Amino acid sequence: MKILIADDHALMREGLGQLLAGMYEDLVLLHAANGAQAIDLLLPHRDIDLVLLDYQLPDMTGLDVLRQFAKIQPGLSVLVISGSVNPHLMQQTLGAGACGFVQKTGNAQALISAIDLVLKGGIYLPPELQALDLSGNGAGASKLSPRQETVLHRLMDGQSNREIALELGLSEETVKTHVRAILRYFDAENRTQAALSAVEYGFRSPLRR
Repeated sequence: MKILIADDHALMREGLGQLLAGMYEDLVLLHAANGAQAIDLLLPHRDIDLVLLDYQLPDMTGLDVLRQFAKIQPGLSVLVISGSVNPHLMQQTLGAGACGFVQKTGNAQALISAIDLVLKGGIYLPPELQALDLSGNGAGASKLSPRQETVLHRLMDGQSNREIALELGLSEETVKTHVRAILRYFDAENRTQAALSAVEYGFRSPLRR
């Protein structure tokens, strides 16, 4: 069994390594402190059985790493470890090739169950989110509307409510309503926090060159 742990915290890597050592006698562990190292390790180790990937790495997000993994080894089993359980983020990473999510606040048994399920070919989601429709079609799914995403892209580019209203042909009051919905979605207190959270959750503005 060969497992790659990609996390910028040495203590986290050591703790996961000890847990895994108790699960597999023939374990070979690889360690990466950032996304670039994880990608580099994948090239000479095509026989990796599983990657435990921290979503927030110093040099790139887990979504970026997953996209690079997909180019090198499509179908690689990757379990994302994240402090966020935002449905949009999970939808993005699952679409990029992840086999599941484990919350950082979860316990060791949840991680063991997730690893076992993923290695058997399954998809693991936190129990409280298993009922959500990640396609965005279900009533329980939390998502932004297409118009709200359009406003978000312009908010991420630093446009004011007035500028957004003029460009989209909306009233400023309508834009304010969309912005309030965006702040609620990201649990943000202001536009800057919302923009930063949007990047963390995998949103990318198509307006930027």
